[in-house]
Amino acid sequence: MAAEYHYPPLSCSGQEVATWCNAVAAVASYSWPESTKKTKMKRVVIYTDGASLGNPGPSAIGATIKDEQGNLLACISQRIGRATNNHAEYRAIIAALEKAISLGAKHVKVNSDSELVVKQINGKYRVKKATLKPLYQEVNKLQSRLESFTITHISRWQNTEADNLANKALKIV
Repeated sequence: MAAEYHYPPLSCSGQEVATWCNAVAAVASYSWPESTKKTKMKRVVIYTDGASLGNPGPSAIGATIKDEQGNLLACISQRIGRATNNHAEYRAIIAALEKAISLGAKHVKVNSDSELVVKQINGKYRVKKATLKPLYQEVNKLQSRLESFTITHISRWQNTEADNLANKALKIV
C-alpha cells in the first residue's frame, strides 16, 4: 500500500509545522561522520513516530524529513488502519525512508522514540513477532539502498514533532 504524503499535513497549518520543526531542531543535534562530509550526496535527518489507540487499534504514523541544515523537506501524517503500536512505529520508519530515498537521500539518520524497534533494527534484539518480521525486512531492504544509515533511540520529548503529526492523523491532539 502506497504511503500518502502531505506538505504540510492536511490537518495543520504551515506555521504549526514550522513551529514543530524549530522545537525539534532546538533540542536535537547530529554531527555527520567525516566519511560522509566529503561526498556531495544528500544527507537527511528523519524523526518518526507511530501511534495506536489501543493495542491493536486505529493507528497512524508521523514523520519529518529535514536536510542537514534543519530545513523541512517533507512531512508524513497518515492513518494506517488497525495496527499495534510497534507495527505503526515500523510503518512510520518505512514511509519516511521511502520518501527520503525518493528525494535523493543517500545518508540517513533516523530518530525514533521506540526503543524496541530501534534495538531490533540495530540488531540488539531479535524480531520475535511474525507480524513484525516483514516490516523489519522492508527496513533492511530500504537501508541497503543508502550509502549510510543510522537509527537512534530518542526520548519522547525529543520527538514531539513526529508525535504531533501521528496524533493529528488520529485527530487526538
